[in-house]
Amino acid sequence: MLRLLDANLDRAREGLRVAEDWARFGLNRRDLVAALKDLRQQLGSCHLPSYRQARHTASDSAAGLGHPAQAQRLDSQAVVAANCARAQEALRVLEEFGRASNPGLAAVAEACRYRLYDLETQLLADQSRVERLAAARLYLITAEVPHLLEVVEQALKAGVKLVQHRSKSTNDLQRYQEALALRQLCNRYGALFIVNDRLDIALAVDADGVHLGQTDLPPAMARRLLGPDRLIGQSSHCLEDLQRAQAAGCNYVGVGPIYATPTKPGRQPVGFDYLRIAAANAQVPFFCIGGLDASNLQPVLAEAGAAAGFAVVRAVMEAADPAAATKELLELIAND
Repeated sequence: MLRLLDANLDRAREGLRVAEDWARFGLNRRDLVAALKDLRQQLGSCHLPSYRQARHTASDSAAGLGHPAQAQRLDSQAVVAANCARAQEALRVLEEFGRASNPGLAAVAEACRYRLYDLETQLLADQSRVERLAAARLYLITAEVPHLLEVVEQALKAGVKLVQHRSKSTNDLQRYQEALALRQLCNRYGALFIVNDRLDIALAVDADGVHLGQTDLPPAMARRLLGPDRLIGQSSHCLEDLQRAQAAGCNYVGVGPIYATPTKPGRQPVGFDYLRIAAANAQVPFFCIGGLDASNLQPVLAEAGAAAGFAVVRAVMEAADPAAATKELLELIAND
């Protein structure tokens, strides 16, 4: 019995470590890393010396026994799924056999097993949106302009692959109707669609995600409501904002405002000082924002680095020729 408990504690912790490393290096999800590490530590505290001392690999008739299915795990999703299953099965064994000799271990194993079911959903979430986000370096944020759909469609035709609907003065019905029309437009051109602030509207129109300000709903609560597959972005104005957003599992951050902008009245620009700090510390995609256009983008490109993205509002939404303005910005970014 001691050997059985030792083997399954090892098996559960090993499976959790594989999942934890994928969360860290594959997903850049610090929140998942912390949760999986906590499960490992809980199990480690239950791994008694008597269990380890009972270990005797030489007399284990199944030591080294494999299965052909192991050779079929050819991608990260298959590896993570297999190791989550391995940990869950080991936890069930600990729960069943630990009840008589170590009820505390059985209780911890049961709690960890149920927690891992939830974490597995996030670990195996559809990553296609994350991959598309990483490839999108120009981020169009809408403004309340005449012919909104026509302007956005011109930008989409010119190559924009990431659009955010931002509306501050319209009523809820108008916001919903605009967001729904923009969602359909983005679908047609294969672009990601994000809703600013309003999680309810993002859910109502089946958006790809939501962008939150520092005083909006906490990202952790937004994640509970949105589920694991959709994107969450958050504005940041200092290193502490960036670190909190990353710790909360945000998929991207906005960095700015770089220059003063009328879209954020009263907000002092952060300039290049915070931009340099963000470029050195960002572990998720980040988008420079605030007064950017073709005339002042070059120095921002130089400071931000090749991995940065750039968010614009007026440079496209108020341009005489939105398609031409979009193409010029995309060319500048591509040639950086």
